[in-house]
Amino acid sequence: MLLKFTKMHGLGNDFVVVDAVSRKVFFNKPQIERLSDRHTGIGFDQLLVVEPPTHPDMDFRYRIYNSDGSEVEHCGNGARCFAKFVIDRGLTIKRIINVETKRGVIQLRVQDDGLVAVDMGTPSFEPKDLPFMAEPKSGLYDLDVADETYAMTPVSVGNPHAVIKVDTLLDEQVARVGALIECHERFPNKVNVGFMQVLNEAEINLRVYERGVGETQACGTGACAAVVAGIRHGWLSNEVTAHLRGGDLRIEWQGEGSPIIMTGSAEKVFEGQIYL
Repeated sequence: MLLKFTKMHGLGNDFVVVDAVSRKVFFNKPQIERLSDRHTGIGFDQLLVVEPPTHPDMDFRYRIYNSDGSEVEHCGNGARCFAKFVIDRGLTIKRIINVETKRGVIQLRVQDDGLVAVDMGTPSFEPKDLPFMAEPKSGLYDLDVADETYAMTPVSVGNPHAVIKVDTLLDEQVARVGALIECHERFPNKVNVGFMQVLNEAEINLRVYERGVGETQACGTGACAAVVAGIRHGWLSNEVTAHLRGGDLRIEWQGEGSPIIMTGSAEKVFEGQIYL
């Protein structure tokens, strides 16, 4: 089958987006792995599949696959690319779009300046919601990794994150420790790992080792998780700019029971066709 696709990115976190509204498209794990290969395929961090909604009050459904073929619950950078894609392709004329995902419903708002604001839902710090094997408590959890102990905040923003506050962001730490924590036995479904450097109450530097992908240029849900962890611990204010390797995201959170609002850009790179 000849597959039409659009290559997009959100702050360097890159995606292949496929319209499965106009034409039915199904993917298996070997196909996704082949397409994601940056030498012999298209190359991407994640595959986004746009589908018709299953509920009448929704506009679309979308599914998210990592480069290893695993399906995940949520992706903030992908959500912004999704919004730009459905408008550019003429699949909707709405500027406020309600979308079904594996984790539930999200709302996307396309602003006049072209940026996309995403209602990321309400975060959870309950270990069972990631899941993370621990008793519920407030504050930090100690995680033993390769003869070292890291103070870590588990956060679910529709997908699981472990946030670690560091003084300095080091390449070796992100690569080595990120990989070890991703597959740690206390995270039975694996976890995304964020390394956060607090610059001041309104700014952080962040690098994220993503589950099933490795380090990416930017991770929207990772930025949300890091900021809400920082706010909860009193390190950050309610509006924060997260500096990621691919660019900046604005994250707003008013505290317990409130949704996270993430605002950032989405860009189309090119369109193409490839045989599955």
